[in-house]
Amino acid sequence: MASPSINRKSTRIDEASRRLISPSHNRIRALPGIQIVGMGSYLPEQIVSNEQLNQDYGFDPDWIFQRTGIRERRYALPEQATSDLCFHAAQKAIEDSDVPADDIDLVVVATFTPDMAFPSTACLVQSKLGLNAAAMDIQAACSGFMYAMITAAQYVATGCSNLALVIGGDCNSRILNPKDQGTFPLFGDGAGAVLISRGSKQQGLMAYQLGSDGSGGHLLQKPAGGSRLPISNELIAQDMQYLQMDGRAVFKWAIRILTDSIEEVLAAHGKDVDDISLMIAHQANIRILKAATDVLTIPANRTFNNLDRYGNTSSASIPIALDEAYRENRFKRDDLLLLSGFGAGLTWGTALFQW
Repeated sequence: MASPSINRKSTRIDEASRRLISPSHNRIRALPGIQIVGMGSYLPEQIVSNEQLNQDYGFDPDWIFQRTGIRERRYALPEQATSDLCFHAAQKAIEDSDVPADDIDLVVVATFTPDMAFPSTACLVQSKLGLNAAAMDIQAACSGFMYAMITAAQYVATGCSNLALVIGGDCNSRILNPKDQGTFPLFGDGAGAVLISRGSKQQGLMAYQLGSDGSGGHLLQKPAGGSRLPISNELIAQDMQYLQMDGRAVFKWAIRILTDSIEEVLAAHGKDVDDISLMIAHQANIRILKAATDVLTIPANRTFNNLDRYGNTSSASIPIALDEAYRENRFKRDDLLLLSGFGAGLTWGTALFQW
């Protein structure tokens, strides 16, 4: 029997936008009393420039930069998988901290490009690091790190974990279709990690919002390879094993969800943009980030972007940027950071983190 096929045409943008949930329908929570005590990130050695994509696939380098702000990205080496990237980022976070690795009792990995369906990537990382810890994956695509960090913070805040290792990592290059000029140039590979422990009541998640809207799931998906459409020759012939995105609809939604969720979280905590020391948003597209900061009136010197060098690294995006901003002394103790991720699911996560 032939494998089932799916309609590759996305719902019209106006219909999709009308159905999508507003962040104002989602609850705002708080979780003070936790802190980040170590950070690290890892980018593969292989640099792929826009000019290289032009040579290999005929993509226009100027179009890529003008439409996305991306000049280059990193690709994992053939022998590397997501767990390898996560392992290197975790090692750096452990080295950065003043706490013994033996104290880590929880590993949470955010990824939508796991090494395999099972075992979890988190278990593979736990083994590589030699940790005596529970381990689990969280899949919320480009919002994954926010979901993973908030999940791990709950364990730490309630005393169910003393020291949690949270990693966001993805090998996007393995799920991209080189024939799709609208998505192939956008993504890169990488991983970032943080260590979370108990902190003072003046530290941690002062306000946060997690949200989802599965009615927009078809706007950004990888159809084949799961229980709905097991991989087959017929589906591979249709390129169903690759990431597919309705770029225009996702672009429009991302700007709205980024601005709306930030406004909701700020209002819930009684703050405004002047109280933010630094904004680190998911590095998806420079036009999304600029449109959102213009609406929110956040000045450029209080935002951090590395999109031009790495592209969209999905769940690794925020922890890589957080680590680099820290190394550049862009924030300090008691500063209020604004973190926001958004992506497939559709999902989003926005938080005010008191450092």
